[in-house]
Amino acid sequence: QVQLVESGGGLVQDGGSLRLSCTASGRTLSNYAMGWFRQAPGKEREFVATVSRSGGSTHYADSVKGRFTISRDNAKSTVWLQMNSLKPEDTAVYYCAADRSVYGEVRAVEYDYWGQGTQVTVSS
Repeated sequence: QVQLVESGGGLVQDGGSLRLSCTASGRTLSNYAMGWFRQAPGKEREFVATVSRSGGSTHYADSVKGRFTISRDNAKSTVWLQMNSLKPEDTAVYYCAADRSVYGEVRAVEYDYWGQGTQVTVSS
C-alpha cells in the first residue's frame, strides 16, 4: 500500500503560481511512476502530468505544457507540480497518483493509488 497526501492548493489570481506537493508513505516511492490529475466540477478526471520512476522522463497534457512542471525526489518521497501562468480554466481538485509502470500512464484507470486531492482555484 502507498498512502499519498497532497498539499499546496489554494486561491490564486489569473497569471499566478502555485506549487503542489504530494508526499508518499508506505512502499518505496521509486517503485512507482507518479502522475497528477485534476477534476473540475461536472467534468471527468483528466490527466495533467506524469514523471517516470527515476524522474528522468516527464509527459504533460497539451493544456499545461510550458506552464506546469512535474518533478520528484525519491529520497524525500515527494512529488511536486509547479504551476505557473495559471488560468481560471485550471481551477479543479488536483490529485496525485502512483502507477507501477516505469514511465507513467495518461489514463487514470492505470493508477493504483490516489491521494485525497487538493483544491486549486484561479480567479479572473
